[in-house]
Amino acid sequence: MTFRQFAFRNVVRNRRVYAAFFMASVFSVMVFFLNSMLLFHPTIEASALRDIAMLGMGTADIVLYIFTVFFLFYSMRAFLQARTKEFGILLHLGMEKRQLHKLIFTETLLIGIASIGAGTFLGYMFSKFFFMIVKRIVMFQALPLYLSWKPFALTVGAFLSLFILISLVAPVFIRNVTVYDLLRGESAERETHGYSKFRGILGILLLGISYILAAFTTNSIVIGLLFLLPPLVTLGTYYFFTDSLPLILHLFKVRKEFYWRHFRLLAISEGIVRLKENARMFFIVTIVSTVAFMSVGILASLTSFASQYREVNPLGLVYESYQGNELEKAHVSRLGKELREAGIDYTYVRFSVLQQQSSMTRNNVNIIKLADVNRLSRAFGKQAVDLDEGQALFLSPTASAFTQLDKQTVKTVLKDSGLVVNIKGAYPNQLFPAHAIGTNAIILNDKDFYTLQSMRTEPLFVYHAFEIPDWQETKTIGLGISHSMSESIISSNDNKPKFFFDNPGLNYSVMRTTFTLLLLIGMLLAGVFLLAAGSFIYFRLYTSLESDRKQFDVLRRMGITEKEFKKVVNRQLIPQFFIPWTVALVHSSFAFLSLQVIWDALAEISIVRELIMVLAGFTILQIIYFYLIRWRYLAHIRTPG
Repeated sequence: MTFRQFAFRNVVRNRRVYAAFFMASVFSVMVFFLNSMLLFHPTIEASALRDIAMLGMGTADIVLYIFTVFFLFYSMRAFLQARTKEFGILLHLGMEKRQLHKLIFTETLLIGIASIGAGTFLGYMFSKFFFMIVKRIVMFQALPLYLSWKPFALTVGAFLSLFILISLVAPVFIRNVTVYDLLRGESAERETHGYSKFRGILGILLLGISYILAAFTTNSIVIGLLFLLPPLVTLGTYYFFTDSLPLILHLFKVRKEFYWRHFRLLAISEGIVRLKENARMFFIVTIVSTVAFMSVGILASLTSFASQYREVNPLGLVYESYQGNELEKAHVSRLGKELREAGIDYTYVRFSVLQQQSSMTRNNVNIIKLADVNRLSRAFGKQAVDLDEGQALFLSPTASAFTQLDKQTVKTVLKDSGLVVNIKGAYPNQLFPAHAIGTNAIILNDKDFYTLQSMRTEPLFVYHAFEIPDWQETKTIGLGISHSMSESIISSNDNKPKFFFDNPGLNYSVMRTTFTLLLLIGMLLAGVFLLAAGSFIYFRLYTSLESDRKQFDVLRRMGITEKEFKKVVNRQLIPQFFIPWTVALVHSSFAFLSLQVIWDALAEISIVRELIMVLAGFTILQIIYFYLIRWRYLAHIRTPG
């Protein structure tokens, strides 16, 4: 048998140890390849989404590659630890360390080449299905399967260089280990571990402070917390696993009436040892899981914003004209003509926005006419509102401001005209985007409005509103005006353009496509992260598989039943799977509270439903993964060594 045959048979013989590593590597290669296929797709390169796709897919590939480097280094160290006795025997039988290093290099390279081949093959096999999903998201007419050397070259080149690097570095993990230590295997490390009471309390305090800050954050400090909380949570999480949890378990241990009951002695004592041995692994799994939760959660919140975009932008088209705008009539006529040529039904309402100073607050008040508001309201299917002379209504700048303004009654004098106005309550319907007419605006009775106009009060600006039922069909309307606005902003010396044009239908189309595409990328990356997080636990279980088998063999000889056997296994496996996951879930939940504050300030939308769906989906996947690993673990424990 040649040396290469020996290395190949070693890989085949240890396939159960390498299974999770191989599966995670294949999945990473497949996701990288799918991203590359989309990155180089001819349709994407020729579309308006080219820059977005290249940025998103390119960033995803870089993040995935960096994470895979870290994942492979950690995994390889776990594999070598699981096979220490085997290496010790080989060295004891006369193998030189140089040959052992060559063996490890060859085995790692074999697994890497197999992972690259399988991942690339599966990636291309699923490319058509992947393109069908992306096609529905970006609403392309066609996104056909294509064959190009670029995705293959990028994927094979990136991961082959990575596996060669891992293969060269892997022998370093056992270079200075003696044959005696290798033969002792896991027992060389399985000693009593201590903990620091100070660090244990500090870890809980850091996490508690972070949670309190996240839960009670405000608009004024939320941006600062984005930089403060991550290092606090990271350090607190590390101390929590290395010192806080052992401290908590020790408190249970000293309670004899609890500790010496049934199998708690075995579970807690074993848990203390395993917790200290696996503290760093738990920390890594928690951080990786938190990153996965947060990535998908943030991207899901962006799609939530897109789905609620119509609520915060009820009008189909908006054109604001300021004093000195000579293009106003031409632009408005052009918009109407383009809508008619496209066969799009619309209702057009022109608002002259006047401004007066309130004698009560001494603040400027923007004023619009009731008849114009009622006309736009009827276009939305809302009822008209009546006002007597001298009466007015607040126009809520946002939907959330309505409740507060509707309870107020104000009597004031418009100082510039001397008009006495009694403002009682707020207008009940949200017809305009937030702050469109101003932060302090009222709706005035028609006769009073004409009185202000008769005093030659010049409008502050003119607001042209287009209510369009099929508002997503306006993607091609007003493109020339948008271009003119951009040129006006660039060429304006005082940085105050004479007009503003907004097309929510076009904005929604771009945002929906961009955010959904990013969500798809984020979900693929999160899948890799979660699979890797579960693999870390899988690696650690198989590192201690031999000692676990011996331990349970002793318990069976002592008369433990099958039901009790499963109960003991559950008490050992559940904490390893669900403590890191639970901590990551709590981290993410409090982070989402801060994220909700940001969205409230930006657009007043709720992201609760999307985040619950994200966390519930990850919970289901984690439970399925747990039962899968538990099934394989029980099968190996029952198998004689």
